[in-house]
Amino acid sequence: MKFAALPPPRALGQRTASKARRAVILLPIMLALGLGACAKGPRTTGSILSNSDKPLSAEEIASASGYWGQRYAKNPKDKAAAVNYASALRRTGRSSQAVAILQKAVIANPGDQSLLAPFGKALAADGQLDRALQVIRQAQAPDHPDWRLLSAEAAILDQKGMNGEARKLYLQARDFAPNEPTILSNLGMSYVLTGNLGEAETTLRQASMMPGADSRVRQNLALVVGLQGRFDEAEKIAGAELSPDQAAANIAYLKSMLAQQDSWQKLKTADGRKTS
Repeated sequence: MKFAALPPPRALGQRTASKARRAVILLPIMLALGLGACAKGPRTTGSILSNSDKPLSAEEIASASGYWGQRYAKNPKDKAAAVNYASALRRTGRSSQAVAILQKAVIANPGDQSLLAPFGKALAADGQLDRALQVIRQAQAPDHPDWRLLSAEAAILDQKGMNGEARKLYLQARDFAPNEPTILSNLGMSYVLTGNLGEAETTLRQASMMPGADSRVRQNLALVVGLQGRFDEAEKIAGAELSPDQAAANIAYLKSMLAQQDSWQKLKTADGRKTS
């Protein structure tokens, strides 16, 4: 979930909201700091991106990027190579290149619905939210909704500031996949966007206790706890998976950022007002 260029929490002033928004953007920074801890063992390079949303180490991403990049260069019409190479590029911030690759694949494979979801995600990562929303909705099958697409659509709506509509879709996605922690994790971060830190923490704690919850869910929880000024607790949560140095670096960065901005107290005030 990408949080750049988001509308401000509505209960905050423009200047304060800008600071709060920057605090939310710390999420991908924190995850990047702890990325090396995501790997649990060796994986086969050829299938490393088969689940494009699964957390990977920096080494795994680099390996996958090299493998799929070479395969794509040899045969740009190879659909699997296009999808996986684009996924690797998106993970390293090269979203515009990912969009170009997938757009070419969509043109070369008209009517192939399987390309629309990764294409929509790449568009969203590149900031093309309206186009991404159109593509994701086109990929959805009304008679057999896919919870992943519902969650992806909700994430785009959150970025457009349509938080109420986004949360309705997250709840719909949860109906289809009640045991999927990433849905609640995204819902929790939706609450962060409007300053509802208490609701965000409750939702993220529920997500973190679900089977299958991965590093991203717990790091999101650590972020929200840290945004409320409970840094020791946040570091403990982060340290459950990251190395002590990585966890300490994450929290130190968050603490210094918030101290500089004096924004966590304002976020707590916004939470007390129960914005939505």
